[in-house]
Amino acid sequence: MPSVRTLAAMAAKVPDGFQFTLKLNRQITHDLSSDRNPDPVLCQKFSQALQPLQDQGKFGCVLAQFPTAFDHTPENRTYLEKLRDLLGDIPTVVEFRHRSWVQQSVFDWLRELELGFCCVDQPSFEVLIPPIAVVTAPIAYVRFHGRNASNWWQHEQAYQRYDYSYSETELQEWVPKLEKLQEQAQQVYLFANNCYKSQSVTTARQLKVLMGIAPSTASITQLELL
Repeated sequence: MPSVRTLAAMAAKVPDGFQFTLKLNRQITHDLSSDRNPDPVLCQKFSQALQPLQDQGKFGCVLAQFPTAFDHTPENRTYLEKLRDLLGDIPTVVEFRHRSWVQQSVFDWLRELELGFCCVDQPSFEVLIPPIAVVTAPIAYVRFHGRNASNWWQHEQAYQRYDYSYSETELQEWVPKLEKLQEQAQQVYLFANNCYKSQSVTTARQLKVLMGIAPSTASITQLELL
């Protein structure tokens, strides 16, 4: 759980224009009660911690990442509706893991709640979200997790799941999708989560070149990370 003090210190260390997005505390997204009611005390504590970032214009949005077991059910929809109420007007993006959420009625419902849909690139398993580009709020959000299928479900260390290097061809598949997101959203966030060693840095550099944000001859020291 982040604290006001910690986020104030972080905000003081970055320049104007830098924005933070924060993942919602796992007690709120993973440790769900049987009655499917989000804890208002935890939500209030999390919301209050954001104040320093908001005051300095360095807050982007909150990412609510749910586990694969959080599938599309009436109870889980109710949970998200209650969570939306508790978070108030805080810009929030939801990352589903279970493919059952991929349907037009869900996208329309997210738009009514003003909840963003997190687009993902990850291994192609039947149960997981496919690599689609959908905008349901002013903020579009994409996470590149890597495609390490062999270590996705079975690994000794968490980092092994994200030990993956994207090829240019694989990232090129996303260029038209990202352009679509740019056209439909006010703000687009891209995150490279293949974070073992420097693979995420390389992915960010590749994306900037493919999107025409940076020249292909630029060195890493000349590039800002997405």
